[in-house]
Amino acid sequence: MTDAVEYDVVVLGSGPTGENVADRTRAAGLSTAVVESELVGGECSYWACMPSKALLRPVITRADARRVPGVRHSVQGPLDTAEVLAHRDEYASHWKDDGQSGWLDSIGARLYRGQGRLHGPKKVVVTGPEGERHVLTARHAVAVCTGSRAVLPRLPGLAGARAWTSREATSAQTVPERLVVVGGGVVGTEMATAWQALGSRITMLVRGKGLLPRMEPFVGEYVAEALTEAGATVRTGVSVAAVRRDGGGGPVTVVLEDGELIDADEVLFATGRAPRTDDIGLETVGLEPGSWLRVDDSCRVDGSDWLYGVGDVNHRALLTHQGKYQARVAGAAIAARAQHVPLLETDRWGAHAATADHDAVPQVVFTDPEAASVGLTLAEAEAAGHRVRAVDHDLAAVAGAGLYGDQYRGRARMVVDLDREIVRGITFVGPGVGELLHSATIAVAGEVPIDRLWHAVPAYPTISEVWLRLLETYRG
Repeated sequence: MTDAVEYDVVVLGSGPTGENVADRTRAAGLSTAVVESELVGGECSYWACMPSKALLRPVITRADARRVPGVRHSVQGPLDTAEVLAHRDEYASHWKDDGQSGWLDSIGARLYRGQGRLHGPKKVVVTGPEGERHVLTARHAVAVCTGSRAVLPRLPGLAGARAWTSREATSAQTVPERLVVVGGGVVGTEMATAWQALGSRITMLVRGKGLLPRMEPFVGEYVAEALTEAGATVRTGVSVAAVRRDGGGGPVTVVLEDGELIDADEVLFATGRAPRTDDIGLETVGLEPGSWLRVDDSCRVDGSDWLYGVGDVNHRALLTHQGKYQARVAGAAIAARAQHVPLLETDRWGAHAATADHDAVPQVVFTDPEAASVGLTLAEAEAAGHRVRAVDHDLAAVAGAGLYGDQYRGRARMVVDLDREIVRGITFVGPGVGELLHSATIAVAGEVPIDRLWHAVPAYPTISEVWLRLLETYRG
């Protein structure tokens, strides 16, 4: 069976990014179809943000409690693994999307389940689960919001080794006795933190010099030290040459470049992401299948007046909150163009330009200790040609940190533009620092002058007082 339907907007992918595009276009009165090949809610809801943070919350809570006098002796036992995994399953809606598909229906968007592929300009063909075909034509825009997937390196034996990616790491139902984690980025460090606390013996294999290389160097040092103290083995400057596992489901052997063998029950490869654009018909509109989509600040694909690439697929910032932010921008731009309203680079809200993607991207890594950053690192600022100065402060020296216990360790860095006297970037590492990040994001995104930040008085005694100490250090 084949039917043909016309909509104002067709959205490919119903993760948080696609959902937000649909929400904005529907709010503007545009008829909207959403195409989904898996679960409504996407990677974040079922295999990334939500289940990973459900796994990590008990880990961080116990670690925080162990630092507080009067409590630490009450929380020395192991985590209740069954309860942690059950809560994780609940947080991931047991991998069922009834609630989120119901939400799409509530805003008046039409959901098509199946594989959607572009079929020339403004046309999407959906092949449903029973082989039915729907030909959807968009009057104004098609938004590609298909996200990204984990990349496995090309290594001998890996294809048959049933290695974990981020999906298996966040949805596994049993705790492996020995887990090798290949990669030292966000997924690698967070999953090492979670599974180590749940009882796995962790070996981290990192090709580079340290963990979390996209943050300030000291962040990775703090996280590596904490993982090591917790019992993990963190090895840097090593590369995997091959992986072996027999077909009977036994242990896996990781072979290093120097021939060393490491045996484990599971191996997680957290070695990068690729856009999920390889099978969506990009070739029918003159684009390369499997490529990242180059877009302008309204998330419209370069050279097109109807195709948008929103979220991970445009490679600007592979973070759920940035994808949702881009979706709000793209939805507003699509609506304005549909109504023939000129887009201004600086409208009242800046609603039509995703400028935060360039200079003010916030991120929290939910390890113990937490890491949080926004804007440019010192090295990035210098590489961009800014004349900057880094100001550091020991977070443990802030009065509010003492309330977290007598073993608090952490550090803050503020990167100041010396010519404009604004904050170009800020990084925190330490227990509880994720909640400091939004104030830093406001300072960076708003380009708040240092002289005005001096009058943003932090409450006492909180860790936020580090702002005062950073500014005092800068002013001398």
